[in-house]
Amino acid sequence: MTVTYKDWHEMLPFALLADRTSICTSTGATPYSLVYGMEAVLPIEGEIPSIRILAESKLEEAEWAKQRYEQLNLIDEKRLTALCHS
Repeated sequence: MTVTYKDWHEMLPFALLADRTSICTSTGATPYSLVYGMEAVLPIEGEIPSIRILAESKLEEAEWAKQRYEQLNLIDEKRLTALCHS
């Protein structure tokens, strides 16, 4: 396979996913988690369900919404912590 840079735009989504889901040493968190308040579900987790995915699939809608609301309440704290450590 010959590597050319004419198709860089096809590889961009993969590079962005890797960058946004990698833990930054300065903040101790992933950029994705600082924006959305939870870790990203990686594409492989759709094929091989993780414990997190299995646990969430068994939740009732009200319980799932409650957990998401609690995560959103904690996101500001995570962002401030990351800001202080950067």
